[in-house]
Amino acid sequence: MSDLKAAQDMMAAAAAAKSTVDPELVSVTQLLKSLDRASKNVRTFGHQNSVAKKFFEQFYTELTNHVERYNALTFIVQREGLFFKDTSVYNSQAGESSENFAFKLYSDGIRELTFQQGIEEDEVMFFFDALWNTSGTTGNEDDDIVTRLWSRNLPTITIVTADEVMKLSEVEDVLTPQGKPAAEGSLREILDEANAKNAKEGKGDPQRKSRLSTSVMGYEVTAEEMAGLAREIEVESNRDSILYLLDILTAVLSSERSPELLNKLFEIFEGILRTLFQGGHWTTVEHVLGLLSEAEAIRPDLTEAHKQKLRGMFDQLGSQDLVSLIQQYLNTADKPRTEGLESVLLMMKPSAMPGLCALLGDLQHPPHQGLIANALVELAKDTPEVVLKHLTDRRPTFVRNLLGIITRWNNPKLAEGVEKILRYPDPLIRREAIRTLAGLKPNGSAVKLIPLLNDADEGVRLATLKPLLNGHYTATFTLWEPILNAENFNDRDPAEKRNIFHAMRVTAGDDAVPYWTTLLTEWGWTNRKKREDLALLAVDALTKLGTAAALAALDTGAKKGTAAVKHACATAIASATKHQRTA
Repeated sequence: MSDLKAAQDMMAAAAAAKSTVDPELVSVTQLLKSLDRASKNVRTFGHQNSVAKKFFEQFYTELTNHVERYNALTFIVQREGLFFKDTSVYNSQAGESSENFAFKLYSDGIRELTFQQGIEEDEVMFFFDALWNTSGTTGNEDDDIVTRLWSRNLPTITIVTADEVMKLSEVEDVLTPQGKPAAEGSLREILDEANAKNAKEGKGDPQRKSRLSTSVMGYEVTAEEMAGLAREIEVESNRDSILYLLDILTAVLSSERSPELLNKLFEIFEGILRTLFQGGHWTTVEHVLGLLSEAEAIRPDLTEAHKQKLRGMFDQLGSQDLVSLIQQYLNTADKPRTEGLESVLLMMKPSAMPGLCALLGDLQHPPHQGLIANALVELAKDTPEVVLKHLTDRRPTFVRNLLGIITRWNNPKLAEGVEKILRYPDPLIRREAIRTLAGLKPNGSAVKLIPLLNDADEGVRLATLKPLLNGHYTATFTLWEPILNAENFNDRDPAEKRNIFHAMRVTAGDDAVPYWTTLLTEWGWTNRKKREDLALLAVDALTKLGTAAALAALDTGAKKGTAAVKHACATAIASATKHQRTA
């Protein structure tokens, strides 16, 4: 009983804890994840990239929903990260300083950031530009974030700077959310109140005034802050050696003037990229490529030879050498990482498409194949011939993935390339090719589809009948004769023969009536049962056709057919006559 009581107490405590979760805090946490992802993609790929647009639109939607529900969104910016309602919601150690927007805000002197209701999409994009100066339109490249934001003075994005905070010691408490209760209101409200109070009193603490007026600034370091500094030092000491090296190389790239040393630097970057590809460090590869993509902006004095070397590094992303490293890692590594790989693939040039197609065929695991296929959908849509030429490959899984890419493009001009594999050895691929062709070319002549009704695989025949029955294809009766005259036609399942007759009805119409009339009036003792079954299927097709020629054929069958056929034709005519009277 005591164990049961303890279990009940634990369940009650868990339920109580769950009920105290702050939905606003949950929303803020999710919003910051979207902000981090959108900021990184916009900075790396630019505003016009489809991937960056998708992540930016997702963040903007979540932001507007949040501020509409909670009126505003305010963060306290500290050395440790971002704080919301006395809770740390973003850690400054969450990533490299060059990518971490909390570090960027703090280092540029912002101590509070607020998004207000009514914020527009272009204002959010301006905030991203101000944060990273991605478009170069927010001011001088040497300006800090504060200067860029002040240049527009947006009412929907407000900030409090370190300079404003240092002028008023009354706000000290709100800057230490970990150690003291959160102050009521935002820093902006507290600053405005304090300024108003000082202006009204016209005086203040003389010691404080002299302290603020001096050019020497001092800081008290508490034991807690010392412990924090020690932790930061420990974290810095344990940093990944590659990331540490990249920070050094970035500093060299921004300052080195010797052309020979810059050549050596770019060679080092090439070696680092190869090592990262070997180890599957895709997020770090993305970081390095983002850095190299900004090299010309950082160093506008680079020579043409250096710029050509930079472009060459991006051209080499799809080289056989690096693509082979991707294949080797994904096929052989234990639990291989894929985070960041799609972003790396999307940075590749059109020259990389043949290598990516070969990679798609060589990968062993479906999730990895899907990742490469997604990249090809985006990268190869303007050069689809690179994909089409691989359709004749004898690896069914590879061809199925290629057909999936073609289906997603939905380009009717590619139908001719798909028609070439309608006789592919694997019946599953033949079925997939038929579905793809029907999607690319959903109407027109059925000349390419009808011959597939003689395929040895029943699944292929059924897949072919489906588009033929939709009423959008046309065919002459001549195209149907090889199917009807095949030796095994009478041996097919009755349902399949019935569907073939109806496919004839919707594609050939009255052109098939003479053939059905022959079935209605045909006599003979050999295979009488099969002949009569076909005649009854013909009656069904003629009834559904319902044209004058079809009714005339039924009338002929009612006079000249076997007893069963006469009865079926008479019933069909009576039903048609009754329908005409009531119409």
